[in-house]
Amino acid sequence: MIRSSEPRLANRLRVARAVRDLSQGELARLVGVSRQTISSIETGQYCPSTLLAFRLARVLAVLVDELFSLEDPA
Repeated sequence: MIRSSEPRLANRLRVARAVRDLSQGELARLVGVSRQTISSIETGQYCPSTLLAFRLARVLAVLVDELFSLEDPA
């Protein structure tokens, strides 16, 4: 297993989406991306742009730093 010394972007997008009772598809439509993009962000496979992070936060009525944070490597 290769360990990176780079911080990782952690997200709470799935939880925030569930609180608003939105599907991935509904959230994707509201922010103008594909459902696959939302899925990739939630699983940590894709790091959203700053603009997309702000769009997500606005739609979910939370602060950007409530959705995303940096995790130091273990």
